[in-house]
Amino acid sequence: MKEDNILENGLLEIPAGKIREYENIFQGLRREVLEETGLTITEIEGEKDVVECKCNGYTVISFNPFYSSQNLSGVYSIMLQTFICKAKGNLLKESNESINIRWIKLTELKELLDSNENLFYPMHINAMRKYINFKLGGSNC
Repeated sequence: MKEDNILENGLLEIPAGKIREYENIFQGLRREVLEETGLTITEIEGEKDVVECKCNGYTVISFNPFYSSQNLSGVYSIMLQTFICKAKGNLLKESNESINIRWIKLTELKELLDSNENLFYPMHINAMRKYINFKLGGSNC
């Protein structure tokens, strides 16, 4: 639930958030998932393959997320990196950013997306469809 954006209130979404200034994206991912779900990430696909460069006063990391998305219209301009993770712990019932936190089966997710994608936060739809296709097979869009 997004308090500052009424248009997005009530939409279904996967855990997400903004990284802080100079925060490593993987640390930010762990922080956001913990804050929004109560789960501790134990593994992020691709994290072990990060390439780091320290040169001319910069520290740069390069990585491959599962999927990248950019919105070209809407409420605000953002890019989103989606990762596949493993986590442990107990789900919160709600947080200051989320309500009705729960797991759903991939088949149920596919049915919901196919029947009414307007239920979902638009920035997550393509990544969820790709993941469903990756796990269950079928159409990517």
